[in-house]
Parts: sequence; structure tokens; C-alpha cells
Amino acid sequence: MCAGITRRELLQAGSLAFLGGVTASQPVRALSRQPRTKAVILIDLFGGPSHLDMFDPKPQAPVEIRGEFKAIPTALPGIQVSELLPRLARQLDRVSLIRTLSHGYNSHNPYAVMTGFTGGNDRENYFAKSTDHPGMGAVCQYFGIGRRHDLPGYVCLPAYPGYSQGLRRAGPYGGYLGQQYDPLFSTCDPNWGRPVDGNKDFYDHTLVPRGEPRLPTLSPGLTLNALDQRRSLLEQMEHLASKQERARPERVMGQRQREAFDLLLSPKARQAFDLEHESDRVRERYGRDLFGASVLLSRRLVEAGVSFVMIHTEAKGNGHWDTHENNFKMLRHFLCPYLDRSVSALLEDLQQRGLLETTLVAVMGDMGRTPRINGKAGRDHWPQCGFCLLAGGGVKAGYVLGRSDKNGAYPTDHPVSPGDLVATIYHLVGVDPEATVPDQTGRPIPICHGGVPLWHVLA
Repeated sequence: MCAGITRRELLQAGSLAFLGGVTASQPVRALSRQPRTKAVILIDLFGGPSHLDMFDPKPQAPVEIRGEFKAIPTALPGIQVSELLPRLARQLDRVSLIRTLSHGYNSHNPYAVMTGFTGGNDRENYFAKSTDHPGMGAVCQYFGIGRRHDLPGYVCLPAYPGYSQGLRRAGPYGGYLGQQYDPLFSTCDPNWGRPVDGNKDFYDHTLVPRGEPRLPTLSPGLTLNALDQRRSLLEQMEHLASKQERARPERVMGQRQREAFDLLLSPKARQAFDLEHESDRVRERYGRDLFGASVLLSRRLVEAGVSFVMIHTEAKGNGHWDTHENNFKMLRHFLCPYLDRSVSALLEDLQQRGLLETTLVAVMGDMGRTPRINGKAGRDHWPQCGFCLLAGGGVKAGYVLGRSDKNGAYPTDHPVSPGDLVATIYHLVGVDPEATVPDQTGRPIPICHGGVPLWHVLA
């Protein structure tokens, strides 16, 4: 049809439809009230961060439980955190700290974190599927939160969960709401300065993933002019298809293609993703690693107008929190320092730019870790107790919710479920936590799966 366009290029152009962050027709909005929060930055510490070695230390416990790190005072009298978190310790008076995140979902994916549903298991949720419950960002888009023509409403950084293992973990997707509510997944190509073996180097504390999230592209070297040419080709195809009165799913696909083209050709989107606009001082403050760059990019995206950003901290080598072995060196040499540096920089940056009051920052992981240290200097899975940080966007500053027992094994008061956290976030962005969405059979499914907002932490 057009000179220079091959069948392969046509198929590549069609693949634009599978870029996330674009929406079809919207349902009736289930908004509960005028939102306090305009944007959410959710930092998912993939693998399960050790609560005892971070935000719930037990300095009086036996050494096989308390571990190697000292507890230090914070800006909140009587509240201590790990010595590896000095910057966040000084800023604890501007966050709500939840020390009793508790559930029974023992699985390594952001499914519970992103949906609030804890009734699944590894066999069902290791790979994302179309029957999954939708993630928070997808539900927000379904109800019309964050709709834009020049920017995605929902972005996942630095890539889709599972990218380092060649699989797509459940959690952030549209699920039974449809692919049109999937996030825009950035892409990345982390490097460590040497070849990395995903198995042998899984617990290597010397490895630091470098790189930056990028806007997705169709193929290496593809120019904007080529993209425009492919859009023209698709428009011609859609004109022919309209004469044949194609079925509605194909019309929706055409709309998604147009919106995907608009996104990749949007100067605003390209500028938001360009970290070269930041000074060296700011880059150093966030950290010159993959996750520091992701956190900095989340601020740029929110500042540009994106309403929901998820950062999934995953990489081969020392880039995950699944510390069955070498827990203390992994935490000391990279994991805690990068978290302390980048999250404290984000809170300061948002405050200075006047964005913290309308941006909710949430930091949590799949689960906590076992109170007792194992024989490989590691801690194993322990979903019964973990932590979450909430800051900005309508939550109390300088508040601690819940206490765990003397060994950090179980909550002694105020247990909090992932559903409760999801309900809290929905409430803050203005979505009714009691709302339902239809599954593939049309049944109404509660978006919070029994969770209720944490009224204690709301300002």
C-alpha cells in the first residue's frame, strides 16, 4: 500500500497496540469524593524486605533474631530504625510507618501489593493471566483517574515485573478489565560491569545494577519519521476496515494503536523520560544506579502529570530483596543505602517542588522475613509481619501504626492487610473503596477484596 513498508514493518506497527497506558471507553465513575491525592508513587521492594533489619528492629532480642545491625533513634521520640537508614530516620516525622503488614500470601510477585488480593498462590499467580484481579493503577484508569492524551496515566518502572527472568509476574495488569488498562512498561538494560550469572550471582552483594528506564520503542534505531509513516499506514488500513464494519474489539484495537502512536510521538512524554534534563547534583542525590534513576524518573513523571507510577525493584544480582542468603551484606552494601538515599531524596524533592501534599509515596514489599536467621546468614519468607511507609498525599506525618511482638514475628495490635492498604490508596485518590468492577463473566468483584481504609493514618 505504501512504498517502503514491508510486511514485517506492518506487523511491528501493529504491535504498538500492546503498549500499556492507553484506554478505551470508560465506565460510570465510582468516585467517592474530591481526592486529596493527585498522584501515587508505589515502590515495590520485590522479594520481601527484612522488617527486623530495617524499620522494626528488636535490639533486645537474642542475636540470632536481632541480627548484625544496630538500632538508631529517629525524628520520632522512642522510635528506632536500622543504622543503615540514617536519612530516613531523620525524616520519619514526615511519614506514616506501618509495622504490622500481615497476610498469608507467600508468593514472589506484586499481586497482593498491587491488587489487595491474598487468596492466590505461586501456581496460580507466578505468571500474569487475563483472569487476574486488576492492579490499582488499572482500576484507577477504569474509573477515569489520570486520563490524558499526551501522557500515560499509569507507568511501571524500570520494566515489567519478572523481566530479569523472562516472565511476566502477576500484579500490575488490567486482568479481567482488559489489556487497555495495563500500564506503560518502560524498558531497561541493566549492566553490572561484568557478565552476571542469574543463579550463581543471585546473592552477590558487590553487584550494583546500572542503567536507566527508557520509553519503549518498536525496534532499535526506529526514527520518529518512521513512526509517523507507520501511523499513516495504519490510518489507511482503518479506513478500509471501517468500510467492512469490523467488530468492536478491532475498533478498540485501532483506538489503542492511535493512542500508542500519540504517546511515542508526544514531546511531553519524551521530555519527561529524559533524565539528561536533571543536574549532576540531583542525579547523585538520587543515586547513579538503576533504581535511583527509576525513583528520580517517578518524580519527573508525576510532575509532568502521570497519576500512578509503580517502581518494581528487580534485577539479577544485588537488586532484589529475597535474601535467603547473605542477608546482611546485601542490605549493608547496596539495598538499604540505595533505599535510604533515593526515597529520602524523593520526599525532599517533592516537598521543595510543592508536590508532596498531593502525591502519595508508598514503600512496601511482598512480605517480611523470618525472625530467626538461617544457616546461610539469611532470612526466609515471612508474610505474617512486614512494614509499609506512607508519605504525603493525605496521610499523617510522624505516625506509627501497629506493634509486633518481641521477636517481630506477629502483630500484637492493628494487623494491616494488603487489601487495607489498597483501600486506603483508593480512598485518597477519590475512588470509592466499596466499588466493584466486572470480571470476564460480568460478575461484580469488590476492588479491595475485603480491605477497609486505614483511618488511623489519614490526615
